[in-house]
Amino acid sequence: MFTGIVQAVGKIVKVKPLVIDAGKLPLSDVKVGDSICVQGCCLTVVRKVGKRLSFDVSQETLDCTVGLDRPGPVNLEKALRLADRLGGHLVTGHVDGVGLALAVRGSVYVFRAPKAVAKYVAPKGSVCIDGVSLTVNQVQGDEFEVNLIPHTLKVTTLSRLKPGAEVNMEADLVARYVEGLTRRN
Repeated sequence: MFTGIVQAVGKIVKVKPLVIDAGKLPLSDVKVGDSICVQGCCLTVVRKVGKRLSFDVSQETLDCTVGLDRPGPVNLEKALRLADRLGGHLVTGHVDGVGLALAVRGSVYVFRAPKAVAKYVAPKGSVCIDGVSLTVNQVQGDEFEVNLIPHTLKVTTLSRLKPGAEVNMEADLVARYVEGLTRRN
């Protein structure tokens, strides 16, 4: 479980196996078997050497995500501990689909969500994009807007987004459970 509050931007340095330079992410408490959210995707550490973390990535994971198949910057977050503050929202690291950045208008970013995510997106609700917890402002069909404050742009990979960029999206966990409960009744 994660919060969607990015702790560092790392860099994919090798794809097979996936090796990430963790950048400024503190690793003193990270060990083999721990979960790390990488660009919105929960992965298990299989090797740790200095500031480099290695992960096994299945074909299923590669088929359901973007950005893990090539070198480049990635958002990183260590797994939530029960005593930690929940600064964002509950994030599982299970990417629900690949969305699309449609427009950037100052601090307003517009995205198109895949069907699996769009039904859970609501104004003032939460959505996770590339591992970043964001609050939805407006929704129209499968498109929605979020505001990105300067701090978020500075400490995540979202400042690099351009129209047409694909992003990993995770729907709000609470919305998924509510939908599941109401569907059964």
